[in-house]
Amino acid sequence: MIIPVFILCLVFLLTITRQIGNIRFDLWQIMGLGALAVLLTGQISLKEAIESINVDVMLFLFGVFAIGQALEASGYLSLVSYNFFKSAKNMDAIILFVLFGMGFASAFLMNDTLAIIGTPVVLLLARQHQINPKVLLLSLAFAVTTGSVASPIGNPQNLLIALNSGIKDPFVVFARYLLLPTIINLIAAYFVLKFFFKEHFSTNVLNHSQPQICDAKLADLSRLSLILLIILVCLKILIQLFAISFDFRLTYIALIAAIPVLVFNKNRYNIIKKMDWHTLFFFVSMFILMESVWNSGFFQDIMLNTKQNVVSTPLILSVSVILSQFISNVPLVALYLPILSHASVDAGGLLALAAGSTIAGNLSILGAASNVIIIHNAEKKGNVTLSFIEFAKIGVPLTIIQTGVYWFFLSL
Repeated sequence: MIIPVFILCLVFLLTITRQIGNIRFDLWQIMGLGALAVLLTGQISLKEAIESINVDVMLFLFGVFAIGQALEASGYLSLVSYNFFKSAKNMDAIILFVLFGMGFASAFLMNDTLAIIGTPVVLLLARQHQINPKVLLLSLAFAVTTGSVASPIGNPQNLLIALNSGIKDPFVVFARYLLLPTIINLIAAYFVLKFFFKEHFSTNVLNHSQPQICDAKLADLSRLSLILLIILVCLKILIQLFAISFDFRLTYIALIAAIPVLVFNKNRYNIIKKMDWHTLFFFVSMFILMESVWNSGFFQDIMLNTKQNVVSTPLILSVSVILSQFISNVPLVALYLPILSHASVDAGGLLALAAGSTIAGNLSILGAASNVIIIHNAEKKGNVTLSFIEFAKIGVPLTIIQTGVYWFFLSL
């Protein structure tokens, strides 16, 4: 029963060290070994493993990865980045632009989408202005995680809560409870980053040079895909606001938006070939390992047998942040939500679950899928990596501060 939990702990330890002897592992290899281990030890059957893979998530990521790859390959992403950041004249402004620009965008385009699109953007900024790329990668990771808290479509767990908790007018409710503390927490992320990287926050004036489009045809198709993505997300928001009975999934949005770059692009196979398949493999492996851990019932027993008040705001936040590191935030919400619904918890308690399970991503690399996407892309495209310790060194104090902010506002 505890073998999957033991394997999960080994995955965590290997994620921290990333190395055994002279052999260095990538994150996708570590998670793949974890999935292989639960399969070989019989903790999950092959049939269960296949069924555990969330096809919607995989297709969503495939579509957005295709768009992101086309945006980058055409040079259009560099142009968009230039137009957005050209008024940021120093390091402080760059960090604030990343935190608030990517943060607010993630609330509507979903954090994983901004992780995919944003990683090559911040790597380009780092190269152009000789900025430590780790500062910008951490800024991006904290931005897309924190910013996504304030919207019911900012991330998968918020969407799950919005659709299955009975909250009326979820966009209004999320904004009323979570928008102000989220803004404060984005500011907190800025000060925490500046504290740990103060030597990198110079007052030197940054000069931005306008990039050139390297493939005009692909740039046009990429722009069309990006516009389609934004329009379809807005359509989904309207469908939810007006409570229209239509299952318009994020998967459909990503795949429809990817049509221009995958169907009308003659070099579509080159786009597909250069996509980040390692990250997709990571997610497949994660689904298998987490399903095995879920089936063990280990963490469910811990929650059900606790003698604490499981519907108090501080406990909801604490449990969400901690357990999301081990069973991922979406399974955690799937486990906790029925408990809260049965206890007739108010909207504040439900949004504490949304906030806690989301900002858990700021604590460690494995706390959010967007972190893994950012790190995999950084290693592939920029030969830059963030270790578990480097991330947690800044992420742990930031998560403690942000948890306190959400606790204060949700307890009012």
